[in-house]
Formats: sequence, C-alpha cells, structure tokens
Amino acid sequence: MSALVHDGTAVLGRHLQRIRHAPAITVMTQTMPIVFLLFFGYVFASALAVPGAEYRAYLVPGILVATASGGLMTGMFQAAQDSHRGVMDRFRTLPVSRAAVPLGQALADLVASAVGTVPLLLVGLAMGWRIEGTALEALGAFGLLLLFRFATTWIGILLGLASQSEEAAGQLGSASFMLPLLSNAYIPTDGMPGWLRTIAEWNPISAVTTAVRKLFGNAPVPTDAAWPVAHPVAGALLWSLVLIALFAPLAVRRYARR
Repeated sequence: MSALVHDGTAVLGRHLQRIRHAPAITVMTQTMPIVFLLFFGYVFASALAVPGAEYRAYLVPGILVATASGGLMTGMFQAAQDSHRGVMDRFRTLPVSRAAVPLGQALADLVASAVGTVPLLLVGLAMGWRIEGTALEALGAFGLLLLFRFATTWIGILLGLASQSEEAAGQLGSASFMLPLLSNAYIPTDGMPGWLRTIAEWNPISAVTTAVRKLFGNAPVPTDAAWPVAHPVAGALLWSLVLIALFAPLAVRRYARR
C-alpha cells in the first residue's frame, strides 16, 4: 500500500505537469460547458418550462454533471496518447506499482476537474443561479460531482488502453458528448417517449444530475421516475461506486497486460 501511495503520487505529479505544459485539452473541455450553459441558458430559457423550477436553476446542475462525465473523454485520450507513444512501456520497465500509473492519471484528472469547475460556477452565478440548499448539502453535491468524475475517468482509461490508435480514441471520446443528451441534464424526461424515457432515467448521468439538483435545492425530485432518479442520492452513489469497482480493476489489469 505504501508503494502504491508513493508511486501514485509521483505519477500524479507527472500528469499535473503534463496538464500545465499542454493545457489545450483542459481548456477545451472546460470552455465547452460554459458555451453550452450560455447557449441553453439564454436561447432556450424562455421556451422550456420545467415543473417546479426556473430553467437556468435547473440547467446549471445538469451542465456540472455533463462536465463531470467528460472524464470519459479526457481519460480515454490521455491513456491512448501515453500508450501509443511508448510512455507506458517506459513505466513498465520501472519498479512502479502497476495500479499507480492509471491511478495517478485518474487523480490528476480529478484535481484538474475540481479547479476547472470554478469558472463554470461563476458563470452560473452571474446568470442568476443560486445554491438554495444548506452548506452541508452543497458540499455533498460537490462530492458527488467529483466521485462521478473519478468513475467516468476510469472508464475512459480502460477504453484508451484498449484503443487501436490515438485517432480512434479521439473519435470515440468526442462521441461521448451524446451521453448527457440521453439524460435529464438539459431537459426533463417526462416529455420523452416511454422507451426513450426509460433509457434516459437509467443513464447514470440522470441520477447524479437529479441528486445534485436536490442537494443544491434547485428542483424537486420526480416521484414517478425510475428508481435511480426517484432516489437520486442513493442512485448516484450506487452508480458511481459500481462503475469504479468494475472499471478500475479492468483498467489496471489492461495496463499490466498490455
């Protein structure tokens, strides 16, 4: 365990340096949510009615969770880049814990995501969004966002290690922006066709989004939804922990065997 902590900290430092010296992907992934927030918040705010909530208050938590799900894209791209450029081969020749390399990448992404959330929150506040819940509930909401980001990053790392090339990983990662569209991140699910509503409500993004809205006090919890959305905090925690428990060991095993 001490070796894992020591080696993981070293790899974490390496990835933070990498982000600092090549910030393009970080800037892109943090700028796009602000663009989406401004676009949806001002273009569709007057056209969309949300039961029990003002649309911008409803939208900001959805954008925050959609941004957290972006760990899939960044994890995939960075893992594929290191894998296909021989960086991970060099790591394998060193006396480094096998789990430390993907863990260091996941933790570095978590730190960058936490810092990158600040501008998005400031823009939301400037648009009129407010935290209506208690301080403890707000901290719980931020904790869920970071936990979900950590979970999606492990999915991305596994897919990046399994990719055939950097280009393939980039294309697949770019397609992941569709996932928030198949959820309640931007619009309620009650107006969707039955089959599509079922898919959207069992999308992990929907449970996390509803939980964040509940903890921020921005929208009521729908009572006629699927279980993860009707019990959002439990559903969000369960989804996140299951994803970590499933994909983290697979990513470590894939790294060790490649």
